Amino acid sequence: MRDWAAQRVATAAGGRLVQPPPEAAVGPTRVTVDSRDAAAGDLFVGLSGEYADGGRFAPAALAAGAWGVLVSPEHAEAARCAAPGALIAADDPLAALAALARSWRRELQAQTIAITGSTGKTSTKDILAALLASQRRTHASPANYNTEIGVPLALLAAPPGTEVVVLELAMRGPQQIAELTAICEPDVGVVLNIGPVHLELLKSLEAVAAAKGELLAGLRAGATAVIPASEPLLVPHLRDDLRWITFGEGGDVRLAGEADDGTLSIDAAGERIELRPSFAQAHNRLNLLAAVAAARAVGVTPAGRLDVTFSAMRGQRERLAGEVIVIDDCYNANPMSMRAALDDLSVTAPGRRVAVLGDMLELGADEGAYHAEIGRYATEREVDVLITAGPLAARMLDGFDGESYATADAHEAAALAGELVHPGDTVLVKGSRGVGLEIVADALRAARAPD
Repeated sequence: MRDWAAQRVATAAGGRLVQPPPEAAVGPTRVTVDSRDAAAGDLFVGLSGEYADGGRFAPAALAAGAWGVLVSPEHAEAARCAAPGALIAADDPLAALAALARSWRRELQAQTIAITGSTGKTSTKDILAALLASQRRTHASPANYNTEIGVPLALLAAPPGTEVVVLELAMRGPQQIAELTAICEPDVGVVLNIGPVHLELLKSLEAVAAAKGELLAGLRAGATAVIPASEPLLVPHLRDDLRWITFGEGGDVRLAGEADDGTLSIDAAGERIELRPSFAQAHNRLNLLAAVAAARAVGVTPAGRLDVTFSAMRGQRERLAGEVIVIDDCYNANPMSMRAALDDLSVTAPGRRVAVLGDMLELGADEGAYHAEIGRYATEREVDVLITAGPLAARMLDGFDGESYATADAHEAAALAGELVHPGDTVLVKGSRGVGLEIVADALRAARAPD
């Protein structure tokens, strides 16, 4: 937005320009919602949060050299004369942030791809961004910028000249994905899967599908929808005025074969695509198929070597001293992603399989049964040692037949894992974000730093 005058920024946000910036100032170069991060050229948006009203920090942002602030009217008045800079007033700064992001998305005229699903959103975003990068100027949302705050910030960070924007959309309840879809106006919508997440709020898989289906409902006529083949829960949300691409076994984009060197042969609606990805997990291969479908929807046919750097705590493998391998998958967990991670541990571990698993949160009334089922699945996948962290995860031991230990929390699990892990072990560390199992991964790294 560097070329946008202050009045244009205010109008795009649906706000009122209370005070213009200094006469020589150009438009803002960046948008931030953290006044501590505000610097020269930035537009600071003061949001009201659970613990503080960010608008109170408008004077501090201006004093730090910010181009301007977008805050509620009372904070805009209070910031007058605090320091030079634009003052934009909006009754609802969060809605103004969304409106500003939507205006910038339209200014860019970039093709926009939005990804949602019960699991795998970030990994698929990382894969898709890597597929596109060699052929299109691509901007992907950083880390987990997937909420009503993160999605607008991700859009506003896309530089001029961007050709494709890749976003992920998260959901905690009904109408949230609809809201995010209205902000980013996708040309391509990807629904990766439907699984038992947020059941404490949504109660049923049908309700989860309806929430994810808000992305499909919000697509413009003629847009492209990418969905898994044979997912009956999405059938009620199909639309005749969309272009549909299915992926996975029996889908339009499916795996056709694998060479000895790891090169995958993909059948994309009759066209053969050869890719050699830097990863081998079965669940990420399925995510790759969804990414290939989305790439083709914006005119990109990938080929050759594919190197993907996944976002932190999403299945990274790290080799430590003593040939110990840690699979750091601490970012989040649900029954679907737990099974996928155990599948990967089962087929890739050269020695003992050790799983440090934490509570899976927000699963509702059947949370105990879901945890016990994961214990049974760990037995099926021949896990040798299971360490649980948290009261819910302890139920996994009800269904597990091997060597097992229950701990109260991540700190106890970290201490125990340090004692139990032997040279040559492969250790999976996975749980819901609230459990904080990165403590376990960090402790193993510290104890077994590579020689």
